[in-house]
Amino acid sequence: MRFRDGQWLVAEGVRIEYAEEVYRITPTVSGKGISLLCPTRKIMARGDTLNLATLSIDIEAAIDGVISVGTTHWQGAVHRGPDFDLFPGGRPEVNADITTTENGTTLSAGSLSATVSGKPHEFDISFHPTDSKKPLTTLLNRSVGLAYTPAPSTPMQLADTRNFKHYIFTQTTLGVGESVHGLGERFGPFNKVGQKVDLWNADGGTSSDQAYKNISFWMSSRGYGVFIDTPERVELEIGSERCCRVQTSVEGQRLRWYIIYGPSPREVLRRYSILTGAPGSVPSWSFGLWLSTSFTTSYDEKTVNRFLAGMQARDIPVEVFHFDCFWLKAFQWCDFEFDQDMFPDPKGQITRLKADGAVKKVCVWTNPYLGQASPVFAEAAAKGYLLKRKNGDVFQWDMWQTGMGIVDFTNPDACAWYASCLERLFDTGVDSIKTDFGERIPFEDVQWFDTSVDPKRMHNYYAFIYNKLVYEALQKRYGANEAVLFARTATAGTQRFPLTWGGDCESTPEAMAESLRGGLSLGLSGFAFWSVDIGGFEGSPPPWIYKRWVAFGLLCSHSRLHGSNSYRVPWTVDDDDQSDEGCSATLRKWTHLKARLMPYLFSQAQDCVRNGLPLSLRAMCIEFPEDPTTWTLDRQFMLGDSLLVAPVFEEDGTVQFYLPKGKWTNFFTGGVKSGPGWFDETHAFGTLPLYVRPNTLLVLGKEGETRTVYDYTTDVEVRSYFASEGASTVLVDSEGKKVGTLEVTDGHVVGKEALKGSSHITAVTE
Repeated sequence: MRFRDGQWLVAEGVRIEYAEEVYRITPTVSGKGISLLCPTRKIMARGDTLNLATLSIDIEAAIDGVISVGTTHWQGAVHRGPDFDLFPGGRPEVNADITTTENGTTLSAGSLSATVSGKPHEFDISFHPTDSKKPLTTLLNRSVGLAYTPAPSTPMQLADTRNFKHYIFTQTTLGVGESVHGLGERFGPFNKVGQKVDLWNADGGTSSDQAYKNISFWMSSRGYGVFIDTPERVELEIGSERCCRVQTSVEGQRLRWYIIYGPSPREVLRRYSILTGAPGSVPSWSFGLWLSTSFTTSYDEKTVNRFLAGMQARDIPVEVFHFDCFWLKAFQWCDFEFDQDMFPDPKGQITRLKADGAVKKVCVWTNPYLGQASPVFAEAAAKGYLLKRKNGDVFQWDMWQTGMGIVDFTNPDACAWYASCLERLFDTGVDSIKTDFGERIPFEDVQWFDTSVDPKRMHNYYAFIYNKLVYEALQKRYGANEAVLFARTATAGTQRFPLTWGGDCESTPEAMAESLRGGLSLGLSGFAFWSVDIGGFEGSPPPWIYKRWVAFGLLCSHSRLHGSNSYRVPWTVDDDDQSDEGCSATLRKWTHLKARLMPYLFSQAQDCVRNGLPLSLRAMCIEFPEDPTTWTLDRQFMLGDSLLVAPVFEEDGTVQFYLPKGKWTNFFTGGVKSGPGWFDETHAFGTLPLYVRPNTLLVLGKEGETRTVYDYTTDVEVRSYFASEGASTVLVDSEGKKVGTLEVTDGHVVGKEALKGSSHITAVTE
């Protein structure tokens, strides 16, 4: 929301009132902070205290390195939920140290402090490391305020506010050269400075400024992050309304955000994960290849069997088979019943496929909507399980599904009923659920079962309760660490219910780059695991795009072949080219490589869960924040701590990538390049720039390994890449439990007793 017309004028139809000074400072009710009374004009005489608005700004210590800033105009306004589920793992204790000198009042929360200037008639709040006065960011003159639209011509009009919109906003300073990243899965420019961003979940594809996953958290290149603590629509002007500030605004009477100090991006993400929840664990089998029916293609039991037999014949192991929407009968989505005309014996088919080794696990598509023709619609409507309009009608429209209703997850009985429907699927042999949709949640003329919630806040928050319900149903059935979603929509905290994929992208190199940017941004928003529709969703990919996307997709944490109106089994893409450069051979090579990488990947996954880090896509700046170039890199990523991946976007195989400081080793050839610097290479379809970071001990499965789940300490190869004293790696089993540590000590690798069979160590040198 832009409140000004350039730097000098207020926008037409807007009234703005700014916090002009800090008039009084008192302790907050919690005793953990300070409360600032800020009038909207400078108080020079007693009469100035009358007939004006004040803003209350509460600055409180949240945890070590995290401070909350809450701004309120009218405190009597009813606060309606839902609210984000903060500190789900418990809230660490923090000491709020408050000191006052002639220069001002300082609140310290461990490593982070906020100092309010003590100068008379001044508004200046600086956020800085406790051991330094150099600010991370600041709230300066006219940076906190309220706004009305339309602009009232007299204060008397505000006796009735029904025809006015009221906003609260803050503007934190942007330093010279500072960049801003994250805010969910955003497909536009990686650095958000210069952009207007609306945090409002939408089904907009990957080629727009809309996002399926709007996360109210952003990361600064100056060593801090900001989490905006509201699920309602948040509008950000990031160096756009004012080039030197990030403006955050919400409609209403309150705005609260947390500033999170690092100083490293890793530490910012760790603290953010304490605040909103650590990423959930995923089982080792989920890292294998997922194969889908695709969306509107024609498929039945014979089609599925043929696809899986074809993959077996080509030595391309499929870990998970996914049945997309038309496992259900047309017009009956979602009644949780296989279409008997296409799948007459789903339980028997799934049992046979698993017994034959064609697939290990099965996933099915679902959504939180019920079409009117669904046999369960009448039951759900009669029992009050569906969202209603204010007049008592069930909310329905013809978007997506005819006469569609929306399951009301604020109703405990509706939740229990929906979970029972999922249980029937689990009885059929289904192991995972694709939780599609959940973005287009109406907010006008609707009444939720829980009458205390605000429909505007429910729009984004619905993603949380929808995915939470399905994830916990899977946990209840299969175990705490065996639940896996394939979710499209998300909000802050949804990282607790992995995993997500990047939504509907086109089958073009540009869309592959869009998806990569989206994955990077989501990783900087606290999500550990992410996938993409390999080959693109919309359209039929030419063979070269399919093969380049296969290489990219198999080096994401999770890998799924999925399309819209065309299949993604490789032989349908290139007329079953049998050559070494064909689609089948390319998919086989990259699938086998990922299987070999599992000892490394699954160990890294455990670290990501503990520390709120992305396994992939991990932005380069997380690992190399001191290198300013890494904050600009949006065509490459880190896969865990030690592997650098640069996908190829050109048909001729040319690619340009950047290596930070150090000796980097080509995984395929063993060739060494020294960074920092830019490099150009040309690759066939079986390789891409995959470089190993110096000082790495890389554990690999044996040559020729094709399984995803195996003993990650038996018959493994340990490669030492310029590993110096103290270099180490953690060994885990296929359930993620630590079984040992390898470490370089006195020039030798110790901890080898945890390795079994024919495991061996190879030193990789120039």
